[in-house]
Amino acid sequence: MPHRRLLALLAALAIAFGALTVVNGGRVLFGGAEARAAAGQAVDFVLWFNFLAGFAYVAVGLGLWRRRRWAVHGAALLALATASIAVLFGLHVLSGGAYELRTVGALTLRLSFWSALALVARRAAQSTTR
Repeated sequence: MPHRRLLALLAALAIAFGALTVVNGGRVLFGGAEARAAAGQAVDFVLWFNFLAGFAYVAVGLGLWRRRRWAVHGAALLALATASIAVLFGLHVLSGGAYELRTVGALTLRLSFWSALALVARRAAQSTTR
C-alpha cells in the first residue's frame, strides 16, 4: 500500500517537526532576551500557537504511526487551526503589525504540511476500510 508507506514517512516527519518546533519555540519563549532578540519581530500569538501545536504534532504523528483513527482527525484539525492562525496573522499584517517575513514562510510550510498529511492520512484510512 503506497499510502501506508507515505503515511509512515509523514508521521515520522510530523514527530520530528513537532519536537523541533517545541525546542525552537521554547528557546524563544523561555530563553531570555538574547533568544527573543534573535527572533526579531516575532508575533506572540503565532509563536505561542506554534510552540503549543508542536506537542500536538508529536501526538498526532505518533497516532498516525500507530494507525489510530483519531490521528486522522487530529491532522485535519491541525491544518484547520494553522489556517485560522494564518488568517489572524494576515489580519495582523494588514493592520500594520510588525512581523518577520520568515513567519509567512513558516506558516505556509506548516499549513501545506498538515493539509497534505491530513489528505494522505484520510486516503490511507479509507484504503484500510475497503
